[in-house]
Amino acid sequence: MSIIMLLTMAVELDGDRVAVTAGEEHLTYRDLLERSRALGAELSEQGAENVALLDLNTAAFPIALFGAAAAGVPLAPLNYRLADDRLSEAVARLSPVALFQGPGVSNQVAVGPADTLLPTGALLAAATAGPATADQGAVDDMADPESPAVLLFTSGTTGTPKIAVLRHRHLFSYVTSTVEFGHAGPEEAIMVSVPNYHIAGISSVLGSVFAGRRIVQLPSFSPEAWVETAARERITHAMVVPTMLGRILDVLEERGEKLPALRHLSYGGGRMPVPVVERAVGDLPHVDFVNAYGLTETSSTVTILGPEDHREAMASLDPAVRARLGSVGRPVPSIELEVRDHDGRVLGAGEVGEVFVRGEQVAGEYTSHKAVADDGWYATRDQGHLDADGFLFLRGRADDIIVRGGENISPEEVEDVLASHPAVAAAAVVGVPDLEWGERVEAVIVLEPGAADPSAELTAWVRERLRSTRVPSAVHVRPQLPFNETGKLLRRVVREELAKGGTSS
Repeated sequence: MSIIMLLTMAVELDGDRVAVTAGEEHLTYRDLLERSRALGAELSEQGAENVALLDLNTAAFPIALFGAAAAGVPLAPLNYRLADDRLSEAVARLSPVALFQGPGVSNQVAVGPADTLLPTGALLAAATAGPATADQGAVDDMADPESPAVLLFTSGTTGTPKIAVLRHRHLFSYVTSTVEFGHAGPEEAIMVSVPNYHIAGISSVLGSVFAGRRIVQLPSFSPEAWVETAARERITHAMVVPTMLGRILDVLEERGEKLPALRHLSYGGGRMPVPVVERAVGDLPHVDFVNAYGLTETSSTVTILGPEDHREAMASLDPAVRARLGSVGRPVPSIELEVRDHDGRVLGAGEVGEVFVRGEQVAGEYTSHKAVADDGWYATRDQGHLDADGFLFLRGRADDIIVRGGENISPEEVEDVLASHPAVAAAAVVGVPDLEWGERVEAVIVLEPGAADPSAELTAWVRERLRSTRVPSAVHVRPQLPFNETGKLLRRVVREELAKGGTSS
């Protein structure tokens, strides 16, 4: 089934309910379906093989997503934060492609002779071409489930970005196995502030359509705009990444705003510091918090730390239960999950290895190759362990593991200890090439406002809490750490700077 079937079902349930709010524009579910089918007809007439969108979060995104599906071609949302040459390279890899660019982005993108570059105004014009196209596309609702629905460029932190392929069956399976059809009340509204080129932005739109929830598009994130929009639109649901949540809490506290309409706040996309989670639960006790862990290649969420898990951990005096605030929860019902060692042996509770997942939503595929095994298991490249009750604790990417004298060291283990020092706001730990040990442990920290530099005492601080091999050989102070737009710490950038001597202590 095509993902447009999710929209068709929502229209059959209540086509007059508002589906999308973008500024002053409001589209009902029927409007969205008709515009998507009209755009699909236009794209089919043009013979487009791929569709790309370079835009902020606007009404153009859901129309492009479902319109491409109606045409039977994949949509590739592009990262407008990339340099123009990188974007031009991405477009060349998608050629022949119809690229729609929104007025809110100023990128200068080169296109080839087989490509077309159009403003999103042309997309919206095609989508309102007339009622004659409104019934077009009924056959497309049952398009080949094996055909690609979305193409997403990976972050490319270790080289040339790969293009992940998510087929209709992967996305359809994820939504229908994790969302209850039509369960959203008429007052429910979700704010989508995660970029549309991230899997969380795509899954938020698809899941909300299937639930029947109104989607409020925040063009670009600032904590002030997020809070103002949440209050004005009476947002009930939202998803944020780690770098967003702390800034949102700061604004809420400054303004004395409690967002009484907010019911459900999920977070993911990167590692969330436990103190931020504790602060959020304390500041917003009426909100259900959910930690969702997933990857682009798994069509979004594979594990969840649910609201009751948060409450139980916050209230517990048992250290093992309390520690679950630092976990990503347990697998969703449709996902199998194992932790394995280098030889493929399935590990038991407490043993650290690589996380593997399997399920209908798992794609594990790129335009260049398939990374999923014949038996369906996908190696996430994330290191972690399960506790005795099946909660997953992540320990960083396999590429981030520090190998010192043959011993594997998780950077997150050391980062947690450093961040527990009252003068340290954030920390990044990496392995730096070393002639004697292969790699040595070094750290970069960000200070709490007004705090004195604690570097001289941090060695002893870590040594008191961890084995001596985990103690950083050097600690550097900098004003901020490098994160990508979804809140993932870019240890590669830190490692490169330290290897070049680019960060001073």
